[in-house]
Amino acid sequence: MSKVSSNRPQKPPAAFAPNRDSRPGWLEIIVGLVVFAIVAFGGIWQFKRLGLDPVVYGLILTSWTGIAGIAGFAAAVLLRIRSLKAFGVRPVSRRWLLIAVGVGLVAFVLKGLAVLGWIQITGNTNNVQGVYAEGGSGGVLSLVLATFFLGIVTPLGEELLFRGVVANALLRYGSFIGVVGSTVIFALAHGINIVFPAAVVAGLATAEIFRRSGSVWTAVVVHVVFNLPTIPVMVAAGMG
Repeated sequence: MSKVSSNRPQKPPAAFAPNRDSRPGWLEIIVGLVVFAIVAFGGIWQFKRLGLDPVVYGLILTSWTGIAGIAGFAAAVLLRIRSLKAFGVRPVSRRWLLIAVGVGLVAFVLKGLAVLGWIQITGNTNNVQGVYAEGGSGGVLSLVLATFFLGIVTPLGEELLFRGVVANALLRYGSFIGVVGSTVIFALAHGINIVFPAAVVAGLATAEIFRRSGSVWTAVVVHVVFNLPTIPVMVAAGMG
């Protein structure tokens, strides 16, 4: 006698079952930030000891934060989940990219106001990023390289880590914790100095657009627009 087929849906094999914890968590945050700190600060400490030419040293530093961010991101991805999509590395529409450009322009203007406010409150005008300007002050090639490193490589690395890992993980506790919490961590990573208010503006803008779009690429675009004019402006102002 043949068995009567059941209409009940069959359970999917275990290998195809959805991962309940597909979003990064505290383990990814900690490992990513620790690797970032080791690569970033350990590398800078080593470079200082080499006595490099100021232009060469400045060029290295314009790229190093981005490299450290990529290293921290890679460590977080390989740790447990091993899915780029889970970290926000997913396609996004052209509309969102255009919105990101607009957000980046607004954030760039707000950055100037935030820095002026910081100076008025603290009286601190020390430009801790003058070394970046030195990296771009060695001629046309060094200007192009420094602009590319700080305007493209740094945003890519920092957004993959601070939005793809940190903000992404914190968003499980709600939008406020995800956006503001990741912004505080991002700003503190830049130190309590004249860059701090600019980092707060950048962190809020990139975390919010990441939350809304679900893609880290929108945050990268905002950060690129935010950073790209930095080296040319500082070199033109003779800050190097």
